[in-house]
Amino acid sequence: MMAAITAAEAGASVTLIEHMDRVGKKILSTGNGRCNLTNYRMEPDCYRCSQPDFPMRVIGGFDVEATLDFFKALGVVPKDRGGYVYPNSDQAASVLDVLRFRVEQLGVKVLLACHVSNIRPKAKGGFLIVTDQGKHHMDAVILAAGGKAAPALGSDGSGYDLAGGLGHRVIKPLPALVQLRCQGNLYKQLAGIRTDAGIRLMVDGVCAAQERGELQLTDYGLSGIPVFQVSRYAARALDQGKNVRAYIDFMPSWEEKESFRLLKRRAKMLGEKPVGELFTGMLNRKLAQVLLKRSGAEPSMVCRSLGNRQLERIMGQLKGYEAIIMSVNPFANAQVCCGGVDTREVDPATMESKKWPGLYLAGELLDVDGICGGYNLQFAWSSGRIAGWCAAGMGNAAQKEGGYI
Repeated sequence: MMAAITAAEAGASVTLIEHMDRVGKKILSTGNGRCNLTNYRMEPDCYRCSQPDFPMRVIGGFDVEATLDFFKALGVVPKDRGGYVYPNSDQAASVLDVLRFRVEQLGVKVLLACHVSNIRPKAKGGFLIVTDQGKHHMDAVILAAGGKAAPALGSDGSGYDLAGGLGHRVIKPLPALVQLRCQGNLYKQLAGIRTDAGIRLMVDGVCAAQERGELQLTDYGLSGIPVFQVSRYAARALDQGKNVRAYIDFMPSWEEKESFRLLKRRAKMLGEKPVGELFTGMLNRKLAQVLLKRSGAEPSMVCRSLGNRQLERIMGQLKGYEAIIMSVNPFANAQVCCGGVDTREVDPATMESKKWPGLYLAGELLDVDGICGGYNLQFAWSSGRIAGWCAAGMGNAAQKEGGYI
């Protein structure tokens, strides 16, 4: 929709081909239904890509301020929540509505429930698009078909086939921003617990990523924002047959060097109370029971009887609980994909294919995935805006004016 609106505003005759029964369904699920439009903190480490500088080069062409100006002009009043930007309505539907209204207002032709089977470059330029509703001759084509995450909302991976059919290399898509499934049967006891925690993801013994935030424990393993942030590394490593483990710090505010002393002082303070009370007022009771059980502490013990060795084992569970990662949840549960069309085959200044003049690629179809917080939507807005502008033949003029706005 962003690409279609931009191209139409530039004077192009635009057809938007949508294989779902309505446009923009996936927007409705973003930000837990509130649509986290973008984020004021926009740094290179917010994105993952095999070409690390690519995402920020794209965003530099249509940045956060330009994005918010665009949505303000459509009637959206943005609301800043610590850098996370939402519509003031707190309704993703309102974002979809203003985009849809603008598409209609500009006279963009929209073909719904229309399935593209092939895109063929023509000998004298332009493209033939073959669909189940007929053939369409176009001067330029923008592929913005999404990835494979949340296929029920339209991202079924068909865009990868179309890009691959045009000779583009597709890096294997895998689920990202997704839950981790863990080995063991203790998780059923822990299901439903939410707690501040640090998570360190180890791949073949080497730290691949680490995060801190609200961890959610499920009956099969780990969820929550910090888990989502590291999940793409787990997905890629597991796909490569590597050993993946997560180490969880349930008291991340305790300094590592002071932890043992603090735990020892707590055990002394609690004196004759049963060891099961060691974490009362400090941790969720169900979580405390599991940590104590894994440390080998006997329920009959009293707190003051805990020796240094036993306290060290308890501290090891508290500050470094080991979760063996068996798999990530499937695409149906993922918010985005890692992998996609190789960005080395796309010009970040125009989003044009380096293989076929007149072919443009945008959004999650590319090998770019952002962390949680509006980053994937910002990349969609930026890449769609640039692709629409340049596909309409306005790229050079826009660059001379200092941006795609």
